[in-house]
Order: sequence, then C-alpha cells, then structure tokens
Amino acid sequence: MVPALRYLGGACGRARGGFPGAFSAGCGPAPGGPWLLCRGGRRASTSSFDVVIVGGGIVGLASARALILRHPALSIGVLEKEKDLAVHQTGHNSGVIHSGIYYKPESLKAKLCVQGAALIYEYCNQKGISYKQCGKLIVAIEQEEIPRLQALYERGLQNGVQGLRLIQPEDIKKKEPYCRGLMAIDCPYTGIVDYRQVALSFAQDFQEAGGSVLTSFEVKDIEMAKESPSGSEDGMTYPIVIRNTKGEEVRCQYVVTCAGLYSDRISELSGCNPDPQIVPFRGDYLVLKPEKRYLVKGNIYPVPDSRFPFLGVHFTPRMDGSVWLGPNAVLAFKREGYRPFDFSARDVMDVIVKSGLIKLVFQNFSYGVNEMYKALFLSATVKHLQKFIPEITISDIHRGPAGVRAQALDRGGNLVEDFVFDGGIGDIGNRILHVRNAPSPAATSSLAISGMIADEVQQRFKL
Repeated sequence: MVPALRYLGGACGRARGGFPGAFSAGCGPAPGGPWLLCRGGRRASTSSFDVVIVGGGIVGLASARALILRHPALSIGVLEKEKDLAVHQTGHNSGVIHSGIYYKPESLKAKLCVQGAALIYEYCNQKGISYKQCGKLIVAIEQEEIPRLQALYERGLQNGVQGLRLIQPEDIKKKEPYCRGLMAIDCPYTGIVDYRQVALSFAQDFQEAGGSVLTSFEVKDIEMAKESPSGSEDGMTYPIVIRNTKGEEVRCQYVVTCAGLYSDRISELSGCNPDPQIVPFRGDYLVLKPEKRYLVKGNIYPVPDSRFPFLGVHFTPRMDGSVWLGPNAVLAFKREGYRPFDFSARDVMDVIVKSGLIKLVFQNFSYGVNEMYKALFLSATVKHLQKFIPEITISDIHRGPAGVRAQALDRGGNLVEDFVFDGGIGDIGNRILHVRNAPSPAATSSLAISGMIADEVQQRFKL
C-alpha cells in the first residue's frame, strides 16, 4: 500500500484527478503563523499538474507564487522533501535584507538585489510581516582597507543603493557607540527579517491562489512516461513522471527545479551536465549573551575581500532580539550538515571527485586554514571581533546555530556567481527548467528572482 503524503491543499483544489478541493476545519492560516498543515487527500500517484516546482525553499515558493499569479488557470504543485517548508538554507540564514552594495554595477546580481530588497519591504508592509530597517555599517579598521571601502561606496552609488554615505570615526560612534573604525559606509537601507516567515507567507499566497504543496516528497527520478496511467482520462497530457523515494508518483507537463543544496543532483536526473557541482560550506554563528546585546545596535560588517564570495564575520541583530556573530566559512562534510561532525560519504566523495574543490583549496589555502582555525577555537574569532568592538570577551558569547550554503563550483575550482539555468537532453529537456544556481543573496532577491524565473518558464514552455 502506498503511504499517504502530507498535503497542504490549495483553496481551489486544482490538482487534476487526485486531491479534493476542500478539507476539514483547521486548514488555512494558523494563530501566530501564516498557515496550518492540512492532512488528507489521495495518494500522489493519482495527481497531475500543469507545472510542478521541485523545492520548497524561499526561491521555489516565490517562483510558485509568481507563476500561479500570472497563470491562474494552470494547476501548479510544489514538491518538498522535508515534512515542513523552508527549513534548510531559508531557515538557517542571517535574516539580513541586503541593499545591493557589494555587486558589480549593471550585473544581474546587483539589479536583482536592489529590486528584491524594495520588493521584500513592500511585501512585508502589505502582509504585516515584521522587519527592522536597522541599517548597516561597513567598517574599515585598517588603513589599507580604506581604498577598498571607498571603491565599495562608489559601487553602491552606481547600483542605486539608497541613503549611502561615508562617515568618519565620530559618526561611527554616533551610530554604534561601542564600535571602533577609521571610516565606514553607513547603509541605512539594510534591514532584518525572518525569511522563513516570509517564505511561508509566499506559500500561503500560492495556496490561496489554488496551488498545491506536497511535503515529505523526496524526488528520486524524473522521466518521460512510457504509457498512459491505467484508467487515466488525461492520456499523455501529463507526460512527465516524478517519483519519490517511497515509490509515489506525480505527473505533469512541465517541471521547474529550485533544489538548493541538491540542485546539481536533481538536474542530472534529466541528463544535464554534472557541472557546476554544489559544494556545501558551513557557516557557524556565535551568539552574544543577552546582557551584552547593548553592544550592537545594527549590522556591523567588515570591508569584504573581493577574492571570496563570503562577506566575513559580522555582527547581526535578529528579529527575536538576539545578536549573532559570524559566520565563518568552512567546508561541510554533509550537504545538510549543520554540526561540525555531520558526515556523508557520498557528499564528500562528490566534492572530491566531481567538483574543482581541490583546485580551490590550493588557490586559497591560507584562507581555508584560517577559517578552520576560527571554527575550532572561539578565542580566534573573538580576537577578530574585538577589532571592531574591543569590549567583547570570550565570556560574552556562546556557540550558536549554523547554516550551510550551496556554493556552485566548476571543475576549474572557480566559484560560480552567476545564475545558471539548464534543461537536459531529449524530449524531457524541453519540458524542464533547472535553476542550478541562484547565488547569494537569494533570500533578499527572491521576489525579483521569481519574476525572472517566471519569465524564463513562460518563454521556454510557451505558457
């Protein structure tokens, strides 16, 4: 007997041939949160959709929302391998709404971040989602950092970031009384939000527009149907079969994958080239003890090193009032390895054999060793933090949560910082869009990215 799926039903119940359109009391918005999980419906093997989105993180949910708002007559479903939505990269990030200052002018990343930040603020206002526009200081603490800081300021101006100004030590003290620095960029447009709450709100919008969400559906195979399902009235209208690890099936016309840490593996199911590979980098945070939170008012960031995609250890206030310090950036030995000793032999072998990690390590050996050292010894991280806020001591902090970043890497050891779309080979390749890389800051840019993905879907599939 095929086990029942956990199903989050849409308001209109548009999943063809399978799920009822109404459920018992309790479905819909939950007190203190955007929804309740709705149980019930038939097995996945009887359902079919016009479009299926694989991946229930913030990019997948934003894309599903964008597609159903543009194409309300289509039946659209989201498949998520976990029992809850938005629990990995979306649920383990710093919560910063980035302004767009860091990215190359005229680049897609810059445009999507600036546009995405404005859209996130607008969306939160419309939905009553709490956020804080607490600002950010990017602080130069060494004389040699000042030219890089000034160049970054000019870049931010070119990108159209609002309210930027260069400030001197006395103004740094006005903004952050306990922070020292020679010069800083004051970026008042930066904010913080709970991105998982935002993602769940996207999911609620999607469901209320008629979309369907299936959780606990870990995709194992995607292929063209060999024959029409027995007793089906749909014939070959839905020629793609998506199977999960339990043997359950969903049929559809088109597939969009936004699989984050598994985007490379999912794309290979339809015959895509294995490059770029996903290499997981873990970022460990420290947490400032409650009695020391007064030391930090807003976001405090170092001047970034342009050789690396990571922004360095920074001070980040959270929506719950806590203050996170970090993250570092170390290789994770498991794609969802949030603890230092989490290990997956397959994940490690993929990184060693398939990706260009070895070349990356040799190119940045000293940086990697330094990050590993800081991960192991709190005193090393505290020493770095004291360059900004000298009053912080090792007794003021404790180890906090961690996140894992899906970093796309080519075989040459180069970090892939652009968006990568792919399809596959044969008939199935014409019906699939893989979002293989949606680079940071994907959460800030999620609404803008979703518009771009919806455009790509419409163009490829002639919706």
